[in-house]
Amino acid sequence: MADVFVSYARSDKALVAPLVAAIEAQGWSVWWDPEISPGQEFDRQISAALKSAAAVVVVWTPTSVESRWVRGEARDAADRGILVPVRFERAELPIDVRAIHTTDLDGWGENAQSPQVQELLRALGAIIRRQSAPQSMNAGTSPVTPSSASAAPRVAICVLPFSNMSGDAEQEYFSDGISEDVITDLNKVSALAVVARNTAFGFKGKQVDIPLIARQLKVSHILEGSVRKAGQRVRISAQLIDGSTGNHVWAERYDRDLNDIFALQDEISEAIVKALRLKLLPEEKKAIEQRGTTNLDAYNLYLMARQHYATGNEGDIRRNEAIVRLCKRAAEIDPDYAQAWALMALGQMLARLVKGGQVDDGLAAAERALQIDGNLAAAHAVKARILSESGRHDEAGREIEVALRLDPESYEVNRAAAYLRFRQQRLQDAIRHFEKAQSLMETDASSANMLITCYTAVGDT
Repeated sequence: MADVFVSYARSDKALVAPLVAAIEAQGWSVWWDPEISPGQEFDRQISAALKSAAAVVVVWTPTSVESRWVRGEARDAADRGILVPVRFERAELPIDVRAIHTTDLDGWGENAQSPQVQELLRALGAIIRRQSAPQSMNAGTSPVTPSSASAAPRVAICVLPFSNMSGDAEQEYFSDGISEDVITDLNKVSALAVVARNTAFGFKGKQVDIPLIARQLKVSHILEGSVRKAGQRVRISAQLIDGSTGNHVWAERYDRDLNDIFALQDEISEAIVKALRLKLLPEEKKAIEQRGTTNLDAYNLYLMARQHYATGNEGDIRRNEAIVRLCKRAAEIDPDYAQAWALMALGQMLARLVKGGQVDDGLAAAERALQIDGNLAAAHAVKARILSESGRHDEAGREIEVALRLDPESYEVNRAAAYLRFRQQRLQDAIRHFEKAQSLMETDASSANMLITCYTAVGDT
């Protein structure tokens, strides 16, 4: 069956045909109504094509939004996580799919190189690669090699938060930190598609059905584990599980001195890549082994600060002050710890929003982070937010473009971009980034509220 199913109103055929041509020009097969032969069972063929498609493009127009067929196909695709909607003539979207980013194609001029269509094609490519990854693994395809990594579909994995087995709830920050670092490391492997941290952490503390989670998240493998920290010893157990069968692909238990934690994290990440029969490129191995610090005390303080950030809200001044305090101590121990400086900057900025000008705005800390590591997306993002708060939107825009280029899947980067675009009155861009931020952290009520404000402002209510 086809790679892409296009859902639209038949009266919009002339509008849709050039879009189909642009998609087919990428080498993808497209199914749309003109391919239905006379005498075939209409509903059955549509259902089969929709079910087998890797991605679904829904074309919203003032006509198609009234079609129960188009609405139904959109809901089905949204439920499966493969919906890529586009819109013409400012059509009012159905409320049940309104939170999904929609590309406006008014004015695209039937130009496949237009920014709108390029955005659509990137989204389709990501979904098609994600959908084909589990199928390729189940079919027993060859491992990804350096020469084929860019063309081959990526293996998809979810890293569930490791359980804290230390017998001390206050050690939760450490097990969570190990889980987050494994996610970060695996994200550096080009042959892997890794579920976002906030999605994975939605399963924390829950009894899980591995095959069910794998189907829900459309991943081929699940990693779960536990961490036991006692004194200067740490025990980490990890299991890599085939999402389709629930069988173990790889399992290991590590008992080490706590001072070996950085080398241990490298070892775990590389063992997972090997178990998946993937090739770790030299630059990826180097990236995994590049830790922000080699000092255990500084790392421990940073994990505590990160836990405060992940579990609190931005308006909590005590939480923000704790972040700043812990990061300052980490930076005193290791002055070249860029991540600590960047998180300190974020805590200072948030504290200033609550308490006003009597608090450091965080700009110096953000710039210090960037002096150490100019490729740290979080530092560019927080600097952009600080500059934007001061009305320096052009400078902020340059920072956010760099941050988005470095890490387009980052929650913090997308949130910073959304707030900046909102202040610049670039509301469609703001909506796109707020939607992305909320998809990465479903509990983000602030982005949800800002989306309502943006929808109202553009008349999309």
